[in-house]
Amino acid sequence: MDWTRETSEWDPKMARIVMKFGGTSVAGLDRIRNAAARVKAEVDRGNEVAVAVSAMAGETNRLVALVTDISKLHDAREYDVVVSAGEQVSCGLMALALQSIGVSARSWLGWQLPVMTDDVHGKARIQLIETQEMIRRFGEGQVAVVAGFQGLAPDGRITTLGRGGSDTSAVALAAALQADRCDIYTDVDGVYTMDPRIVSRARKLDRITYEEMLEMASQGAKVLQTRSVELAMKMGVRVQVLSSFADTPGTLVVDEDEIVEHQVVSGIAYSRDEGKISLLGVSDRPGVAASIFGPLAEASVNVDMIVQSTSADGKSTDMTFTVGKADFERAMEILNRIQSAVGIKAIKTDQNVVKVSVIGVGMRSHAGVAQTMFRTLAEKGINIQVISTSEIKISVLIAEEYTELALRALHTAYGLDTD
Repeated sequence: MDWTRETSEWDPKMARIVMKFGGTSVAGLDRIRNAAARVKAEVDRGNEVAVAVSAMAGETNRLVALVTDISKLHDAREYDVVVSAGEQVSCGLMALALQSIGVSARSWLGWQLPVMTDDVHGKARIQLIETQEMIRRFGEGQVAVVAGFQGLAPDGRITTLGRGGSDTSAVALAAALQADRCDIYTDVDGVYTMDPRIVSRARKLDRITYEEMLEMASQGAKVLQTRSVELAMKMGVRVQVLSSFADTPGTLVVDEDEIVEHQVVSGIAYSRDEGKISLLGVSDRPGVAASIFGPLAEASVNVDMIVQSTSADGKSTDMTFTVGKADFERAMEILNRIQSAVGIKAIKTDQNVVKVSVIGVGMRSHAGVAQTMFRTLAEKGINIQVISTSEIKISVLIAEEYTELALRALHTAYGLDTD
């Protein structure tokens, strides 16, 4: 990507900001006008502003349904043409809303900048964003309104970045512009220690590290899209999560060095998008794991938590792992096909499970985090089925019926409740 700020005219007293508005923030004309007013406030402060917009809430789902209804086995290139249309509408409407309140603005579609991507239609990755003309227009006081989610493949075809890709568009644009900040406006007012709809005593975090936010996003938190956090961490883009509907401070996602004192656990995330598969009586021999997980990987089935136990005689083993529910049927089709050849006596499944994760960079320097988790769940009579860990995360798989009980108990156990 082109990360150079291409101007010598830039005033260091002025901030350059990318403001991203999600689908709920542009769900209707009144909300688009509300978002435009927030943009005008930044312009009135003397800041240079680029705006990235999602499609109106529900619009992408409607467009995807049209594609699948007309063609189950559709051309991914034409899919991108259709589903990228939602951002084109909201992009033009935002530019018009800004013009109507006296702000100079123009819309930019992905192919007009251009936002250059690879050719993986439906899940494209950004490679380069041309910003020279946008920056020149900043000097004339113009706001750039950019359609998120879309780009241009090397062969000139429209691409899309995958669901939630407008967050990635905004962060990539901020990196290309070397913006001072990327503000993500959504229907929540920041990042919380836990989903406040489940745990009423959840606290909003003033700051959270890239690593913690990445773990929370990948473990089920819906505030930011995972790829956008990865890119922000790689390029050092300061991200702020704010509400479109409340004038309250948000949450800054920053480098670990910017946080003076770390909580041992910063937050708890959960995901219901898990299916558990247990392979029983697998022949215990070298290469057996590769013969199972290799075909799954070739079919783009992402395997998450894995646990293996060997029998007393050492001749067979049981393997349990999880996959996303969207991949569950495909995974089972593959496993049933290779069962005999690999030597799997039986396959058991359970989709009524949930993954619960405790996350915090403070885990690196504090012992006893896992013990607290295991003890708390045991006291509530909750059985742990699978465990996985990383340097700043501990995840467990439990029965779905215990989700809310587990989340509330852990939130209290780690001292995350509001006073």
